[in-house]
Amino acid sequence: MTGIGAKSALTLSQVEFNWAGRNAFGLTVPDFRIGQGERVLLLGESGSGKSTLLSLICGINAPKSGSICVDGTEISSMRPAARDRFRAEKIGIVFQQFNLLPYASPLDNILLPLRFAPERRARAGDARAAALVLTDALGLPRSVMKSHTADRLSVGQQQRVAVARALIGAPSLIVADEPTSALDAGSQANFLDLLFEQCAAAGSTLLMVSHDERLAPRFDRCIRMERIATVTREAAA
Repeated sequence: MTGIGAKSALTLSQVEFNWAGRNAFGLTVPDFRIGQGERVLLLGESGSGKSTLLSLICGINAPKSGSICVDGTEISSMRPAARDRFRAEKIGIVFQQFNLLPYASPLDNILLPLRFAPERRARAGDARAAALVLTDALGLPRSVMKSHTADRLSVGQQQRVAVARALIGAPSLIVADEPTSALDAGSQANFLDLLFEQCAAAGSTLLMVSHDERLAPRFDRCIRMERIATVTREAAA
């Protein structure tokens, strides 16, 4: 369920997906909804289908059947190229390993999504100025933004660049995949403070995936994968 009276930012209904091949399995999601502006933590162990679910929400894969709506747009029936364009415009992703371009500057890494998303670029306005506003808020020194390459940054700095890249241009949905897994408790708390603050400023909905139950009190809702999804695996031959 979503928050009371909230407009849905994300809705999955009767979704079924199958991976074929040696490690074939299926994922079924009868009903999953997130309200506009909610901060939701999705908990699940390895093998629970978290990564597959994210790939469906982000339009990287399409379901076999069912409906996936992001920000009021049905994406499950789109062709792959259309899903790619929609993802660039509407979804900001914080990857577990950050996925920065190692030899590009932090600033160029942050601006990269805007090259593929004209509407998002228009929302950002002066993109370089918007990037610097974000990195100031996230505690990144301006001295590193152009003079360093991403591979020279500390893990904490890379993390902040990844968050700024996801947030620039105010996408409606932010998806964060285990972004705190390499951080100690104090760093986790600081990171979440920054992430929540910037999502609120952008008006973005947040879905964060983790296996760490200690994070649950920080979120509006905590949902376990087994409550919303069923994974079926074919027996080995």
